[in-house]
Amino acid sequence: MNYNLVEELTWRGMVHDIMPGTEAQLQKEMTTAYIGFDPTSDSLHIGSLVPIILLMHLEKAGHKPIALVGGATGMIGDPSGKSDERNLLDEATLNHNVAGIKNTLARFLDFNSDKKNAPVLVNNYDWMKDFSFIDFARDVGKRITVNYMMAKDSVKKRLSGDEGNVGMSFTEFTYQLIQGYDFYHLYKTHHCLLQMGGSDQWGNITTGTELVRRMNVGEDAKAYAMTCPLITKADGSKFGKSEGGNVWLDAEKTSVYKFYQFWLNTSDEDAEKYIKIFTFLTEEEIKTIIREHSEAPHRRELQKRLAQEITTMVHSASDFENAEKASNILFSKTFKADIKTLDEKTFLDVFEGVPQAEISRAELSELDMIGALAAQTNFLASNSEARRALKENAVSVNKEKVTEDYQLSSDDLINDTYIILNKGKKNTYIIKVS
Repeated sequence: MNYNLVEELTWRGMVHDIMPGTEAQLQKEMTTAYIGFDPTSDSLHIGSLVPIILLMHLEKAGHKPIALVGGATGMIGDPSGKSDERNLLDEATLNHNVAGIKNTLARFLDFNSDKKNAPVLVNNYDWMKDFSFIDFARDVGKRITVNYMMAKDSVKKRLSGDEGNVGMSFTEFTYQLIQGYDFYHLYKTHHCLLQMGGSDQWGNITTGTELVRRMNVGEDAKAYAMTCPLITKADGSKFGKSEGGNVWLDAEKTSVYKFYQFWLNTSDEDAEKYIKIFTFLTEEEIKTIIREHSEAPHRRELQKRLAQEITTMVHSASDFENAEKASNILFSKTFKADIKTLDEKTFLDVFEGVPQAEISRAELSELDMIGALAAQTNFLASNSEARRALKENAVSVNKEKVTEDYQLSSDDLINDTYIILNKGKKNTYIIKVS
């Protein structure tokens, strides 16, 4: 093998539970392993980056990764970590989501490669769709006892009555059996010996290893399990969320600029943890970056490198460069020229939440600075406040200081539409000319 995968994942903080014998199996030979992805949306968010990166590490270490999209299990919903029943998705939505997730995964794993350990993409609907309930009950249900299934934490928590839990339907109760059957099917068809996932999946995964063993009576069937910790933030808030909701891997759902900003704004403590998990930098490289950051934390070199590595991996090098440029543009000495190089979407991302007022092109030709600040925009409370700010030399148009007699014109327009006004350093306003 190229390197010891378990050792590599351990120093990165990516091993939570591991079944005995797993490391020895991975060291012995090329091993096929899989991770499942739940199609609850048509894209994946940054929480899903961890299992994707696990599969990438598998391939890098010389093993064969399988990405399973749960077209069948997605019809039921995984109860792990949930306090109530999920809403069931209709088939059209599910198919749309499965296609979207396949497209996302293909950006990280080359499913068309001809390498011996080339990644494989599967959908469990393909082998579950023709499985009758009677056949499933006879062939699978009789192998695992209810006692065994009831002992799983994901089941016990839902049946305990604590934390507002409302019990569990038979539908969700069967989820671990169906996921377990996925492992058995991949064991039989792809000689898949290992399932990986988040630590909340340990119960489902070990049900799969047990099912592989029990459905191969008379054979020396071995199957393995390994989980990684669920990612948390140092302040206790949920990882993967920004003010606008989930941080998605699809630029249509989360712009590259916002994606870059999410990583750039992480705390020192989180950035030190995330750079090990979300990048492929070596241990020595990471130690060097952390040491340099500790010597000059104000420069935020750790966060900058983290944001660079992840934005480049998820999007592209040119996308990273554009996001970095947009991020630095507010402090640029050539702001007026630089801001005009941004496309409109990125411009609006940079100035998200800034107060806006809309005027017509006819109004622009007659707009003086008092009107731009107060009379026609209401950015400031009164004309006298606007006049005072101008006299104090506190007002700028596109970051260039102006006086009361300055006349706005089409030359001031960014993207032929916007003008940026500032009063002092902290107050920014946008005029949109339509």
